[in-house]
Amino acid sequence: MEQDLRIPIGQFEAPAEISTALLKQYISQIEATPENLKLAVAGLSDEQLDTAYRPGGWTVRQLVHHIPDSHLNCYVRFHWTLTEDQPQIKAYDEKGWAELPYQQKVPIQTSLDLLTSLHARWVILLKQLTEADLDRSFIHPDDGKHYPLRLAVALYAWHGNHHVAHITALRKRMGW
Repeated sequence: MEQDLRIPIGQFEAPAEISTALLKQYISQIEATPENLKLAVAGLSDEQLDTAYRPGGWTVRQLVHHIPDSHLNCYVRFHWTLTEDQPQIKAYDEKGWAELPYQQKVPIQTSLDLLTSLHARWVILLKQLTEADLDRSFIHPDDGKHYPLRLAVALYAWHGNHHVAHITALRKRMGW
């Protein structure tokens, strides 16, 4: 069966229960994302960075900039959720952000550094959350659903792995 280039590690599937052990695994994955991304893009030329990971998809460069953009938004959502009662978060147009022209001029190292610093802070926060904190939720304006922080941890562990896999799968297909 041919792999779906859009979701190389499969769709995100929310676990029925997120145990303490599973949560630790997700936090470890979030902690590893910056290094995994650095390894995924190591040695790529500008031409390779400007290659789409699939037909009609974003370029590797756009993915490198998208991950910290997305994770920064989630980091802020955690802060809102920890300081407000069930806040309705602000959604953002991730496609619009990825296509902002200035992104082409930002060196990927800038976004790699941002992701490294962001995850260093985020992981410290994640490791100190209590069960009560993890049960706090935010409301997403697109669907009106409540999202507990423990689910957001799972989703963003998947999200980082998902986009790193876009790049590593492309490198494999292209023989880079």
